[in-house]
Amino acid sequence: MLRNHPDVIGIDETGLGHHLGVWRPIALAWQSSDQSDLTTFKAIKEGRRDYFFNKEFEHVWRPGLERLFRERLEYQLDNTEPGWKDEQKRIVIKEPGGSHMASDLLSITPGSRLVFLLRDGRDVVDSWLDAYRDGTWASSDGAYAVDPKDRIGFIRWQAAVWKYRTEAVQAAYDAHDPALRAFVRYEELLADPEDVLPRILEVVGLDSDPELVSAMVDAEAHRNVPEDRKGSGQEIRFARPGAWRDHMTDEEIAAMDAVFMDKLAANGYS
Repeated sequence: MLRNHPDVIGIDETGLGHHLGVWRPIALAWQSSDQSDLTTFKAIKEGRRDYFFNKEFEHVWRPGLERLFRERLEYQLDNTEPGWKDEQKRIVIKEPGGSHMASDLLSITPGSRLVFLLRDGRDVVDSWLDAYRDGTWASSDGAYAVDPKDRIGFIRWQAAVWKYRTEAVQAAYDAHDPALRAFVRYEELLADPEDVLPRILEVVGLDSDPELVSAMVDAEAHRNVPEDRKGSGQEIRFARPGAWRDHMTDEEIAAMDAVFMDKLAANGYS
């Protein structure tokens, strides 16, 4: 939606958060009934001197990582968005897949704003279940068809990922300058985008003229998406919270709730 603002240049996932935040243990572990707490390779290794991103040498590698990120992004923008340096322009990076490294990503982008978009984890897991089938939008990104016998393990894994990411982004949000952050629930944005979007635009430092906001919302409205680009198997599905109830068995729901119901409840979901 933000990309429809004339002063926004959108970047659709750099992948840096993925590379820094490699999961440990791997997803296969969630097929076992004896599961470890989810963490990252970096968190496990950061106390070891030979590990490249360790704590001891952070004063050396973090400025280098910041420079790499900035120079790489600037080169792309120089060659694709000639007016990107104009004062009113904003570079908006969507990074859901790397959001569990939110604190690290913010540390290498000084002065940046943070928009924390939270969605009911049950709908998130349901979306991934839909995506991990043959021929879906995610197939080109390496998704595979989950065997029916492996569904519960996959559901546990995705629930653990949602919980970890939610806690990580919450920690980054809490530590960030209140003037440079916005918290938004997906369900509220869906229900009344013309009320919620201006709050995001204010934090980002952009014009929130009602006519412009209305046009931005209309351009992304689910009803205006062509039929062949939405629905099951597509990146844009139903825009209907609670669809998970229709797609999971009682056993699957119980397995999912056991992983993250405490976090859902803490965030107001019931």
